[in-house]
Amino acid sequence: MKQLSTGALTAIFAVAFGLTTIAATAVPSNAQGNIGPYAQHSSTTTQLVAQADTAPPADFGVQPSGEVPILFNDHHVYTKPDKLKEGRVLAAIVRGSTILVPLRSMFEQMGATVSYDAASKTVDVSKAGADVKVTVGKAEVVINGESRPLDVPPEFYKGTIVVPVRVISEGMGAYVQWVPDKRVVVVRYIPAPVPTPPPATPAPTPVPTPVPTLAPTPVPTAPPTPVPAPKTRHYQVFAVGDYIVSPKVYNELSAGNSGKSSYDGRLAIEFPLFSLPWVLEGDYRNWAYPHYSNSSSGTCPIPGDPGCVNTIGGGASYVPAFNAKDEDTDVHFGLRILDDSHFYVAVAYKFRNTNYEGGGSPSQQHGIGFGIEKLPELYHPISLYGNAYYYPQTTTNGNQLLANSTFGAVQYRVLSYQAGLALSPKGSPIFLDLGYLGDKGNNKENAPGNYSHAGFDAGLGVRF
Repeated sequence: MKQLSTGALTAIFAVAFGLTTIAATAVPSNAQGNIGPYAQHSSTTTQLVAQADTAPPADFGVQPSGEVPILFNDHHVYTKPDKLKEGRVLAAIVRGSTILVPLRSMFEQMGATVSYDAASKTVDVSKAGADVKVTVGKAEVVINGESRPLDVPPEFYKGTIVVPVRVISEGMGAYVQWVPDKRVVVVRYIPAPVPTPPPATPAPTPVPTPVPTLAPTPVPTAPPTPVPAPKTRHYQVFAVGDYIVSPKVYNELSAGNSGKSSYDGRLAIEFPLFSLPWVLEGDYRNWAYPHYSNSSSGTCPIPGDPGCVNTIGGGASYVPAFNAKDEDTDVHFGLRILDDSHFYVAVAYKFRNTNYEGGGSPSQQHGIGFGIEKLPELYHPISLYGNAYYYPQTTTNGNQLLANSTFGAVQYRVLSYQAGLALSPKGSPIFLDLGYLGDKGNNKENAPGNYSHAGFDAGLGVRF
């Protein structure tokens, strides 16, 4: 479990296919990276971009929203001394069609020195052969004394100065790329090599006549072990409301009567905690159905009259016709078992309430269970979901169903289940939900009989 869950502490994407592969990918026109009339490159970067110009243009999609990860030379951006600083912004953000990155973290990774003047809100970045100055709120960058305009001015974001990627690419000759299918900003930087003076020419020495020897047999080298691509963790928050279409209900009051005005509501929140992915989910089901009888009162048994129902401890009692209602509220708390999907193992709590009375108070049951959960993947157009939860014992602290009985608590063994399909139109937070759900409770102790509810459901959901 630890290997499955902690292997993706951060959203690290597979960009380890080499510098040439990334350089061969075209830069989208709406991502402010190594583009425009002011782009400057080192000799290596210029060659890579020239190679990219010969390839057909690719569709990189639209800009992201919110914060997105940054990969600098195949590693996430960490400020020196390569430790994550609390409260420091280490991700890219988007303003309009421009990507902004944290200035200090990026330039320090490139070996530059960063100084900040609080009075003028000016940042000075210096390195051999390059000097860059920007001012917070001013749409201008000064590179080696030359002023150049910016589409979006530098700004403070969560206490950190962020600048358009043009400042990085033009100031240091870095290569910047937005990769939409990975939702990551990739930065490549190769520092210019430092020339070294040629060594002094040594005085010629006599070369002895070599003695012929047999050439050694070359030892083959093993190919490098491929590194598996890291998986992406998606976290979702969504709510769903469904109408249950004519569910069938079996219990002491109903011999398969069709329900009316029944519905289901769910809310799920996925989140990271202790570097592990979790889910908290609530599920409310309302089963409404009729109880039939042929007269207003009577003494059981009455042949053919559904008004006679079983009671606790055996026997029968006459119940006049009325509209019955069963309510189930379940809470699930689970841990994801596969990083690249939404499978969970979970513990659960069930609370059940009915409106048919025994001893003058409604029947209530509760119990703890466990199960498995597969949530829909709402970032895909079509996805499947389902769950199954088992409650070894649900208990009511009072008598149930019109029984003047001295028996103890009523207990059931309960299985609750659901399966369905989510249809999510691209770009819309609303999705269509179709499925089938139900439950089955078996008498464990003192219950008047077993019960079950089942039916197809359909409704709408929204993801946040």
